[in-house]
Amino acid sequence: MGTRYFTPTLFAFLRDLSKHNERAWFKANQDAYERHVREPALAFVNDFAPHLARISPHFVADSRKVGGSLFRIQRDTRFARDKTPYKENTGLQFRHVRGKDVHAPGFYLNLEPGACFMGIGLWRPESKTAQAIRLHIHEHPVEWRRASHSPRFTEVFTITGDSLKRAPRGFDDDHPHIADLKRKDFIASTRLTQGQVVSDHFMEDFATNCRLAAPFMRFLCDAVDVPF
Repeated sequence: MGTRYFTPTLFAFLRDLSKHNERAWFKANQDAYERHVREPALAFVNDFAPHLARISPHFVADSRKVGGSLFRIQRDTRFARDKTPYKENTGLQFRHVRGKDVHAPGFYLNLEPGACFMGIGLWRPESKTAQAIRLHIHEHPVEWRRASHSPRFTEVFTITGDSLKRAPRGFDDDHPHIADLKRKDFIASTRLTQGQVVSDHFMEDFATNCRLAAPFMRFLCDAVDVPF
């Protein structure tokens, strides 16, 4: 048997938070947040580190309370219409070591009542980076198909995100990979059930999905010139 990191209490806390998204309620229930959300999430990050290192030494599982792989629960409301102070999900991101310097792909885990999923790839890269990925797809079509359209990959992951309405600069509408070349986001995701997340084999399941995603992540790393 493996370790059970997350419990239904995490989802119960997030459901309650969505009903009482205010500072006074959160302060009164902060101990529950620490015990049922932050501490299990940080334990998961810490224990995932050796799995991640075997996939690639260039991604980071950082279990610090602040500034690590666990996103802050507090929302940045400075420029937002929605002024509710707290996020109603728990987000974990395993960034590339170059992620603070350049646009680089990452692994992501979202825990939220009714909306758990795992994500991979590179969301909304700047124009220069997006163009580099498109050019890499154009120059290495076989590798791209193997990484992103093989049955083994598509049985688990679905490529998603927004796309351009027209062919990007330098490419024709009849390009065999025009649908992929139009992408603004180079991401894929897989839905997770609450039952999967609270099981004692979730760590191995998550690591297995990350290993399955390795060719996709390697392709993106090569495209943006960072090591995999």
